[in-house]
Amino acid sequence: MATISPTRQKAILRKYSHNIKFLMMVVSVFVIVLTLPKQAKFMYEIEKGRVWTQNDLVSPYNFAILKTPQEIDNDRHIALASITPIYQLHPDIEQSQLDTFKNTLELKWHASGLDDKKKQAYLNIGTSLLKNIYETGLFRPNPKYQQNGANYAITILNKNIATDKNTAELFTRQKALDYCSKSLDNDKGIDKTFMLDLIINRLQNNLVYDDMLSARLEKEALENISFTRGMVQKDEIIVSKGAVVNDEVFQKLASYKKAFEDNTRVNGDHRLVLVGQTLLVAIAITLLMIFLYLFRRDIYNDNRLVGLILLVVTAMLSTLSLCIKLQMPNLYYIPYCIVPIIIRILFDTRLALNIHLLVVLIAGFFVPNSFEFAYFELTAGMVSIYSIKNLIRREQFLISAVIITFSYFVAFLGISFIREGTFTNIRWVDFTPFVVSVLLTLLAYPLIYLFEKVFAITSDITLIELTNTNAPLLRELAFAAPGTFQHSLQVANLAENAIYTIGGNALLVRAGALYHDIGKLENPLFFIENQSSGFNPHDKLPYEESAQIIIRHVTKGVELAEKADLPKVIVDFIRTHHGDTRVDYFYQSFLKNFPEKTVNERVFHYPGPIPFTKEGGVLMLADSVEAASRSLKEPDEKSISDLVDRIVKYKLDQGQLNDSAITLKDIETIKAIFKKMLMSIYHVRINY
Repeated sequence: MATISPTRQKAILRKYSHNIKFLMMVVSVFVIVLTLPKQAKFMYEIEKGRVWTQNDLVSPYNFAILKTPQEIDNDRHIALASITPIYQLHPDIEQSQLDTFKNTLELKWHASGLDDKKKQAYLNIGTSLLKNIYETGLFRPNPKYQQNGANYAITILNKNIATDKNTAELFTRQKALDYCSKSLDNDKGIDKTFMLDLIINRLQNNLVYDDMLSARLEKEALENISFTRGMVQKDEIIVSKGAVVNDEVFQKLASYKKAFEDNTRVNGDHRLVLVGQTLLVAIAITLLMIFLYLFRRDIYNDNRLVGLILLVVTAMLSTLSLCIKLQMPNLYYIPYCIVPIIIRILFDTRLALNIHLLVVLIAGFFVPNSFEFAYFELTAGMVSIYSIKNLIRREQFLISAVIITFSYFVAFLGISFIREGTFTNIRWVDFTPFVVSVLLTLLAYPLIYLFEKVFAITSDITLIELTNTNAPLLRELAFAAPGTFQHSLQVANLAENAIYTIGGNALLVRAGALYHDIGKLENPLFFIENQSSGFNPHDKLPYEESAQIIIRHVTKGVELAEKADLPKVIVDFIRTHHGDTRVDYFYQSFLKNFPEKTVNERVFHYPGPIPFTKEGGVLMLADSVEAASRSLKEPDEKSISDLVDRIVKYKLDQGQLNDSAITLKDIETIKAIFKKMLMSIYHVRINY
């Protein structure tokens, strides 16, 4: 069976890339719509304290007014308070303990040394005390019912006959002992210690708490609680235009919303709901693709990146839908900010903000209190994006989490003040889901690493790791080619400052600058910055061979980078930092020494391509300017200025910046930065 070559595979993928993109969009819309709850959306936004700006809202049918959670809680407390705990009376315990008391007295009497004539008196007194205790009732208090004091009302069941009493009328073990002790104090002829020793072991509760029966009565009482209060009749005005949505009106609107959703769930046409959801989701996904086409064509043309973005959006909306179906207690537990953080780290701020906006808009159709939801999540999403605009340290994730939590808290306070109109009624426990959401947002960190590996993307986090000078390749460069390493550091500083000023990824250009010359590891002594002894190996080589050794550091650098598994964006810096320029020193030397020979100019040209990003163009200029500045014998303000102008003009004349999207205004800014930094490096005093 014939196999398709890799080149042929790439050609096929390019040919059908638009079809693949369209298929991914369709799959994304299908999955999102499939997971969304299939019910009609209530058309009104309800918020307490606002003025009703719509027309008079007339009820289309009868519906019950739901009680508020506070009212239901109050009813529960009243219902539970009306139920007295059940205690079962065990009459057999009294007789059993009296018999045991009599037998114990007989056994211990002879050893007591007491007068036998008093034996009957001891028996009568002890029996009388125990009978009084058991007839009154002996029990153990239940802390569950002692919330409002030590004593509480109970119901005593004796052979299915109920008697209501208060525990204040009954004996506890300690209360029974105190009663016996006090009674024996009045009879001087009785050995109190001996008698108490007999009685204390005969005190067994004859009133026993019936947990099962009490719980059943409480359950029945709770089940009988009504969750509604009153009715709204058909054609009755629920709220008039211009009226303030107070507590009473708000509860009517909330009840109408519940009745509407229940009614549409039973009687609504699910096919129309499905069509509506498909249209809404399709519009949002299409707008996303239009944004990519207009403003991030590089992402739009890469189906791999488009697939990643659609995967993140689909996963978030599907998670939301699943939580709605599972009736999660609070939908704010979901870490919505994880989407803008991931997109911001992997791509850019504008795309992250655009995607977050679309996700919140779609989600707003299916969550309660859409306005509040949109405000909470849009503001938090913006804060999350802005707080990691320039990610240069890992701890920025934690700092961002703190800032997001604070923004949630401020929004929570504001909405609570509008809704409640008082500080004391704010339910602080309702803020807990936001804290959990922020903690779950930290999962963005491992997810970013996963997406980087699966989709071959380079994030700022990876760039931070690459710019660590202890990275293997950079450490090797520092030892084997110290001059090149120092040159790379200076180029990184120049390029980073320039790109930061004109706008671009400063972290990316710094990483590219540090690795752009790693190909010189092959023959470090053939490059002048590494020659310290005065010996130049090029003196013994033909000019063509010397030029090829210099040129080969680009291809060798690409090999080393790919072998070290460096990201493609870093490899592109290595490949393009000389563009397709000519190695002029050896080319001119060849012409000067061999005027009669025909020169093959291609031998003296770098393979290219020319830089195709703003960062790549800035790196090329920084590399050329820094290398040329080392040849200045007496660097001063004029010589440095002339050098920078000459190098930049040469690159422009050679067309090396044609594809880099660097404007003439950017060029002037770059030159000014290079001049200022080079004069600082060479300690040139500026004339004022």
